[in-house]
Amino acid sequence: MIISDLIIIICLILSAFFSGMEIAFVSSNKIYLEIEKQQSGINAKVLNFITKNPSRFIATMLVGNNISLVIYGIFMGDRILQLVFPETLLDGSITIKIVFIQTVISTVIILLTAEFLPKVFFQQFSNIFMKVFAFPTAIFYSLFAPVTATIMKVSDFILMKFFKTEGDQVQLSFSKIELGNYIEEQLESTKDKDNVDSEIQIFQNALEFSEVKVREAMVPRTEIVATENTASMEEIRKLFTSSGLSKIPVYNESIDDIQGYVHAFEMFKKPDNLKKILLPVAFVPETMKISEVLKLLTKQRKSIAVVLDEYGGTSGIITVEDIIEELFGEIEDEHDNIEHYEKQLESGLFEFSARLEVDYINQNYDISLPENEFYETLGGLIVYLKEEIPPKGTIIKVENCELEIKEVSSTKIERIYLKITEEN
Repeated sequence: MIISDLIIIICLILSAFFSGMEIAFVSSNKIYLEIEKQQSGINAKVLNFITKNPSRFIATMLVGNNISLVIYGIFMGDRILQLVFPETLLDGSITIKIVFIQTVISTVIILLTAEFLPKVFFQQFSNIFMKVFAFPTAIFYSLFAPVTATIMKVSDFILMKFFKTEGDQVQLSFSKIELGNYIEEQLESTKDKDNVDSEIQIFQNALEFSEVKVREAMVPRTEIVATENTASMEEIRKLFTSSGLSKIPVYNESIDDIQGYVHAFEMFKKPDNLKKILLPVAFVPETMKISEVLKLLTKQRKSIAVVLDEYGGTSGIITVEDIIEELFGEIEDEHDNIEHYEKQLESGLFEFSARLEVDYINQNYDISLPENEFYETLGGLIVYLKEEIPPKGTIIKVENCELEIKEVSSTKIERIYLKITEEN
């Protein structure tokens, strides 16, 4: 009895190992594997050996798992008869009912202990398990080599003969998503986030650059500093001086009809009227990718574009500087007026400007506010949840945070208290 129980336990452990390593290999970050394989030491060589041929690795795990399950089934069936139906051992009468009960008990045990739980656990820590269990995997990799090679040859023959393919030649490769995930994991594991190399942050921004839309990087309509085309040159000079801006859009009657922009450099020419120094702007939809906007502005030799909403009205403006900031972070000079207030009042309590972007807060303060394509800012999150501009003092619970509105106007939310109610 002890030997049978021991064999059953060993088969369950091996089945869990093979199932887990199969899902760990599929789920693991290929960037992480490549970096580990480039390290010095025996473990790196072993890891390179077992992952060199992905198809063979998967086939080895399947062969090992099936052998374990077959042996488990044989011994587990007899053990169930001994424990539940001992009378059948005397008369040898096994009915369909007994076979059904054997199957149910064996299946439940194998699903829980050797399939579901191991796969969940190995998938969660796939990178670690691929490195830790490289040696035992290599042993089975070599042990099952003849069987695996035979199975792969037969499968390749069937694929070429009946499906007219060149066989299973899957190569170990990685995608941009995996590269981004690897960098994200490294940033999250870094305790001193203030001293993270700027090159790493820039590289991460570059990976996300192609997916950023104009509405995520533009200056919104409410923050546009513009002038009407009837303004005098003295009024424009004063506007340049007070705002500190180098470019000011010019509109006709309404900001929804922007005709161009004025550059501060043009004021040195001492023009008589605004039309002589008016420069053209590009027009782009707010759903356009900023990478495409950068190509457009470069091709047209322009530095500013008016962002249009779905109705043709002005949604905001975007400059080349705004696009570059998506890569290199905020570029601030002595004329920038920083209105996006952010301060940690005490442990777990923050005061934020509602104009701060949600992903910026999550990244810099290790907070897990929900992100969505329907809003970008903290104020947008609240309006999206409440479907209105809530009055001052309103408290909104989001995930594990409480948002209290401290300042609000008739058109927008100004400042917010954010309190973490439990640890992230």
